[in-house]
Amino acid sequence: MPESHIIPWDAGTWTNAPHTAVAHGTDLEVTAVEGSDAWRHTAYGFVHDTEHALLAPLAVGEAMEVSFRAPWEGQFDQAGLFVRIDDEHWMKAGVEYADGHLGLGAVVTAGGSDWSVGHVDEWLHSEITVRVSRWADALIVRARADDGPWRLVRVAPFDGDAAASAGPLLAAPTRAGLAVRFTRWVGSEADTDLH
Repeated sequence: MPESHIIPWDAGTWTNAPHTAVAHGTDLEVTAVEGSDAWRHTAYGFVHDTEHALLAPLAVGEAMEVSFRAPWEGQFDQAGLFVRIDDEHWMKAGVEYADGHLGLGAVVTAGGSDWSVGHVDEWLHSEITVRVSRWADALIVRARADDGPWRLVRVAPFDGDAAASAGPLLAAPTRAGLAVRFTRWVGSEADTDLH
């Protein structure tokens, strides 16, 4: 991976303020508001723009990584990385706890949302890192648990001419008290290869 630089927690701006966000040394522990989520229309019919995402600029040719831990307990508890152009053009990638399983996936939204996901129950107690590289026409998403191998999660179309921002994400659609400890937020040059 390319050489990285730390992004300070205070370099970002929240899309929606969390219940709390408290620094613990170099970590940031964030507690979600009950009912927070990001989704547009598809299959469920609703629009939710209440996620907690701490965003800083992400240009074409750059990458961003976020690492975190959480006690995955509530239906649809989620954390990861959010990339946003505007209300109708964004992507969230990371893990979500649903129906008793931890899922690794992404929601790509262009007017409506789509969701791809696969179980990673073995990641339940791990530090998880999500990495997004921004290419001229795409977002390349990778993830790993602890120091394990990177997995390719998604190649998603994304407008290279639009200004975008990205950063840590959490949401708790069904409960109060989800606390995610973000341990790392870094930027680097984008990956140049898919394989």
